Amino acid sequence: MFTGIVQALCPVVTLERKPGLTHFCIEMPPELVGDLRTGASVAVDGVCLTAVSVEGTRVGFDAMEETLAKTTIGELEVADAVNVERCARMGGEIGGHPMSGHVCAQAQILDVQESENNKVMTFRVPLAWMRFIFSKGFIALDGASLTVVDADPAQGTFKVWFIPETLRLTRFGTKTVGDKVNVEIDPQTQVIVETVERIMKERK
Repeated sequence: MFTGIVQALCPVVTLERKPGLTHFCIEMPPELVGDLRTGASVAVDGVCLTAVSVEGTRVGFDAMEETLAKTTIGELEVADAVNVERCARMGGEIGGHPMSGHVCAQAQILDVQESENNKVMTFRVPLAWMRFIFSKGFIALDGASLTVVDADPAQGTFKVWFIPETLRLTRFGTKTVGDKVNVEIDPQTQVIVETVERIMKERK
């Protein structure tokens, strides 16, 4: 499980594309790799991946065809920076909201507006996912737990406001119009919505 609190912005230092597989390594801060072992789960831009190698501060991952096709991992290049979070520990603080690292869709940035100490982005997702996205609700974008504003189910759009600290610690400081992000909806919201829909359908 993850919390959506990005711990580091880490550069991709190597990347090798093979048929149906991409192997890449990121450079992680020493404090995040001290007890990291192969087989551990790490959220990379919100995608739960297995660490297949740990050599000093370089951590390697294999992304399979399904991951490459459905997430932004397939678009990574050397020197790109990615949001990274280690798995949550029992008893630790959950500053964001519970997340699995299982990406359900991608959203595209439609608009970016900046003013002093503020940045707001407008995102579009496939309409089918808007039934789980509400104003003031939680959403995970590239692994960051964020609050939804101005959700428009008819247009498939919503906005997110970013504070300077989030922009400094995540990829959103450099994201711009046309870029895509990985989306994981709040699992509790999904369960509630689907349960209510099922009950309403059964009562008809």
